[in-house]
Amino acid sequence: MVKLLDLQRITHSHEEEYKQAVSRVIESGWFLQGRETAAFEKEYAEYIGTKCCVGVANGLDALYLIMRGYKEMGTFEDGDEIIVPANTYIATILAITENGLVPVLVEPTWDNLEMDIDRVEEAITPRTRGIMTVHLYGRLSYDKRLSSLCERYGLRLMEDNAQGHGCAWEGKRTGALGDAAAHSFYPGKNLGAFGDAGAVTTDDACLAEVIRTLANYGSQRKYYFKYAGRNSRMSEMDAAVLSVKLKYLDEDNARRQALAHFYYERITNPLISLPSLLPDENNVYHQFPIFCEHRDALQEYLQAHEIQTLIHYPIPPHHQECYSRAHWNVPCLSLPVTEKIHARELSIPMSPVVTMEEALEVVGAINDFSC
Repeated sequence: MVKLLDLQRITHSHEEEYKQAVSRVIESGWFLQGRETAAFEKEYAEYIGTKCCVGVANGLDALYLIMRGYKEMGTFEDGDEIIVPANTYIATILAITENGLVPVLVEPTWDNLEMDIDRVEEAITPRTRGIMTVHLYGRLSYDKRLSSLCERYGLRLMEDNAQGHGCAWEGKRTGALGDAAAHSFYPGKNLGAFGDAGAVTTDDACLAEVIRTLANYGSQRKYYFKYAGRNSRMSEMDAAVLSVKLKYLDEDNARRQALAHFYYERITNPLISLPSLLPDENNVYHQFPIFCEHRDALQEYLQAHEIQTLIHYPIPPHHQECYSRAHWNVPCLSLPVTEKIHARELSIPMSPVVTMEEALEVVGAINDFSC
């Protein structure tokens, strides 16, 4: 079986260093809000290129806390609109609605899969207060037009960088391109912990302090609560593991990029389409999506040939049961590009430990598929 993501093999690649990191935490007897978390926050802020990093419990909390922080600071209020890609994982939308804000969905482009920046300005209304861009699949979702729009209309530019660790634009990493960014360190990410973990990066020290307080039950001082906060703290164990993994992130991303180029060069089946090829700086290939009108048949065929795949994602957010059509304030929300992506997308094996022999198996099976 060629696995979509072989976490066991990935972990074995630096197993001794992980054991040392975990042992260090065990010996310290300190498991939350200690030296390991502080060290990782500093290392990750330096890597991303921001002044501040706040470790939290997971990526959804990171997204939520950015917008909750802006609400506590008076920048956002209930009913304000946040422009967001229609083609994203539901966590991006959940964080908006959980804060009493209104998501305004903007279609992606079919070739790039990221939010169509040409459509963003027409989505801006007097209630718009921010734009949340999402570096989905590890692909860059940014150019200067986004920053220009935010400056012109007085909006906050936020990044969902859950899948874009190490991606960059003109030498500046995602996570430092806007006012604040959310990061997920779920185990399957390019930079993954051994459990759930996340972080917020920003140059805004005031926002960082509000987020850190909110994530600690709303408390800056034990048993005194400035905000009605939540419990969202990175564990010392995960911080120690992430510090090890961070050292190898660029190297691992380079392996992903080499594998992606192999796929681009070798996948020739006319039934399969691939997204546009971006410069390596702009894509860290968290996933490698391919597209097929006969997606389900292709997935069954690859499974029969012992090649693991996954659909990212079978149902778009605006069709999920938790968001009724009435929520979008239109009788029937139609997002044809997003719906086409979700009907045809299939992610094939992509990780820094996929071997050349495995890559050849994947390509051979895809090229042999017919219907």
